[in-house]
Amino acid sequence: MKIDLHTHSVVSDGTDSPEDLIRTAVRAGLDVVALTDHDTGDGLDRAARTADEVGIGFLAGMEMSTAHEGHSVHLLAYGADLDHPDLAGELVRVREGRSGRLRPVLAKLAELGAPVSEAEVQAQVGGSPSVGRPHIADALVAAGHVADRREAFDRFLADGGPAHVPRYATGLFEAVELVARAGGVSVLAHPWGRHTRQVLDLEVFSRLAEAGLAGLEVDHQDHPIELRRELRRIARRLDLLPTGSSDYHGTGKRDHDLGCNTTDPQVYREIVARIG
Repeated sequence: MKIDLHTHSVVSDGTDSPEDLIRTAVRAGLDVVALTDHDTGDGLDRAARTADEVGIGFLAGMEMSTAHEGHSVHLLAYGADLDHPDLAGELVRVREGRSGRLRPVLAKLAELGAPVSEAEVQAQVGGSPSVGRPHIADALVAAGHVADRREAFDRFLADGGPAHVPRYATGLFEAVELVARAGGVSVLAHPWGRHTRQVLDLEVFSRLAEAGLAGLEVDHQDHPIELRRELRRIARRLDLLPTGSSDYHGTGKRDHDLGCNTTDPQVYREIVARIG
């Protein structure tokens, strides 16, 4: 089985509709795919219906924005009841934090000589309830200020960058507990990516496991092979599930093709068994 447990649609910051994402997953030879849009499950029903129509396994998920020691950390939540009052209320606060920083970020970009308007950003957002930095990055690309999202983040939008504005995010440990209360299974997304390795070490992983974290996304395009090996060793030591995923965003990310990293079927079955 070929299983990809981390993808995005236009409902957050991907470029495929939920329906097109599922059809693309079939063409990529996947047997199971999870949709994990940022801080929302608005595309899950559409994706699930299409998956049923085309005959591919589907896992409902979400990627939640959290923070630890002042750094942004992403948490994948599988099978959680997104209508659970505690989790639903927190997701509203997170999404409001995203949209609330739009104007300050645009003001900084204007001062830096890369002006874009709210209307230009909204043109990239479409119907998404989750406005994020990738949408601002896409507006910068459309305006000709940068070549792609990566340049937009490297030059302006990354944490600590010249146009970065902090926003509200759920505490990482609180998010793990919220997902568990909502019946979901949590996995740290790309834990040793470009901006998180310095705050996520063995001691933190151990505490998170005690708080209910189920796994680590080991095989990810942001992790070179030596980091994958070390993360896999940590996962074994702490009895955490090692997953692998593409973090597919359509044309929004290069070198993140569906199925470029996959999850072992036994690990997938264990995730499904723990939901509820």
